[in-house]
Amino acid sequence: MKMAAAIALSKLAREEVPQAVKDAYGGKEFKFGREYLIPTPFDPRLIDVVPVEVAKAAMESGVAYKKIEDWEEYKKELRNRITPII
Repeated sequence: MKMAAAIALSKLAREEVPQAVKDAYGGKEFKFGREYLIPTPFDPRLIDVVPVEVAKAAMESGVAYKKIEDWEEYKKELRNRITPII
């Protein structure tokens, strides 16, 4: 599961950084390399990418107590934890 988290983080670091993250850092540009190896804490993609990959790894290894069948619903639930629907 640790490996799944590390791989998910490394994949995110190689993707285009959302404008919201750039704005949070005063317009700074982020590009994968020596200065940007992992996503910043303000990257909103973290909440629905890393936990999903860790959950999948837990299910594959047999340590998960609950099986997730609807991954899109699980992502929505994760996003709602930081941005509740009013």
